[in-house]
Amino acid sequence: MFHGKKYIDSVKNYDKTKQYETSEALDVVINSAKAKFDETVEVHVKLGVDSRHADQQVRGAIVLPNGTGKSVRVLVFAKGDKAEAAAAAGADFVGAEDMVARIQGEGFMDFDVVIASPDTMGLVGRLGRILGPRGLMPNPKAGTVTPDVARAVKEAKAGKIEYRLDKTNIIHCPIGKVSFGREKIEENFNTLLGAIVRAKPAAAKGQYIRSCVVASTMGPGVKVSPVRLMELGSASTENNQ
Repeated sequence: MFHGKKYIDSVKNYDKTKQYETSEALDVVINSAKAKFDETVEVHVKLGVDSRHADQQVRGAIVLPNGTGKSVRVLVFAKGDKAEAAAAAGADFVGAEDMVARIQGEGFMDFDVVIASPDTMGLVGRLGRILGPRGLMPNPKAGTVTPDVARAVKEAKAGKIEYRLDKTNIIHCPIGKVSFGREKIEENFNTLLGAIVRAKPAAAKGQYIRSCVVASTMGPGVKVSPVRLMELGSASTENNQ
C-alpha cells in the first residue's frame, strides 16, 4: 500500500509495536494529524465475541459528552403531533408516506440518521433494502425507534453515536475532531469504551477487548493498551449511581 510523505513522517514519531495509555495514544494521534482539514479521530475495537451468534451481539448507542464535531442531518418518520415535535426539535426532514416515495422514487439520501415513531415502522419497513445496507435502518436498541422522537432528534444533533459489531467482530466509531484537543477527545473515548464494556454479553468468554486502535482520518493507527479499558465500565457505573 502506498503512503504519502506526511503519513510516513508521522509513523516515525511513535512505536508501532507499543500499546500506549489512552492519553499518550491520543497525543500521538493529534500530533500526527497533518491534513489541511480538521481530521476525525476514530476508535476501532476488536472484541472477543462471535457476532454470528445472537447472544454475543454488542450493539447500542451513546451520547458523547463533547459531540462528534459533525453536523448531522436527521430524517424523522412521524405523523401528527410527533411530526410537529420532531420539526420543532430540529429535524432536517420529517414525513411519512411522502418521504418513503421520495427515497424510493427519487433516490433521496441526503441524511445521516433516521428516526421513526413506532406507528410508522410499517412504512419504514418498505425501505429495508435501501436503508439496511447503509446502516440507517431505525432500531429500538439504538434509540432510533421511539415514541419520543423529539428527544431522539436532540440527542442525534448533540452527538449520539451508534456502536455495533461488524462481521469481523470490530466496532468502528468516531469520537471527535482533532481540533477538540486531547482532553475532550479522551472524555468521549472513555464514554464510548465504558458503554462497550457494560454491553459485554454474558455469553462472551475469555478476553473481551482483544485490541483497541485510535487514528485520525489520514494518520496511522496507534494501539491503546486494553488492560485498563475494562475498568471504564465499572467506573462509569459508579459515577452514575
